[in-house]
Amino acid sequence: MILLVRHGEADGTQLDSEGWWGPARDFAPLSARGVQQAKEAGRRLRDCGADRIIASPMTRALQTAALISAETQLPLTAVDVDLREWLPDNTLTWRSTEALAAAEERTRYDGSWPPGESRTWEPHTSVRRRALDALRRHSTGTPFIAVCHSVVIETLTGTRGIEHCGVHPFTLADAAHPPDEVFLPR
Repeated sequence: MILLVRHGEADGTQLDSEGWWGPARDFAPLSARGVQQAKEAGRRLRDCGADRIIASPMTRALQTAALISAETQLPLTAVDVDLREWLPDNTLTWRSTEALAAAEERTRYDGSWPPGESRTWEPHTSVRRRALDALRRHSTGTPFIAVCHSVVIETLTGTRGIEHCGVHPFTLADAAHPPDEVFLPR
């Protein structure tokens, strides 16, 4: 059993005021509310049966994982880049407005590129494949917590509307790789 946890609410205020864009947005820490969400999730997970925590490398996920670790006394044993957030542009040069437009298009096409076309945004098949690879690498047969992002959890579980610090049980038993759309970050 894997307990997938979305990070807490992030605070981009400083990044906004300093004009940070694109992948630099991933430096945003948790908001005060996000810190509380992570602590509450940690309290809920104290007796969950997990023996460790792994996390996405994004600041909001790492901070959430650290707060859950403090509450549960479980070690944060790994950071895996394949648990990262969905990429709105494989050139890694997007600005917020471009990322929002890509997210809207991704939603419109239900996470897949239109038939016969390609886009610069990462399709859900790619997110699912890399997330499954990460979870398999860290699976030892004992339950663990994986702190990651809403699109990662959506592609793995089929659940929509992933709330901050929500806990979503998942098992690798029936997870298979779907066909992959070609997506290579440049």
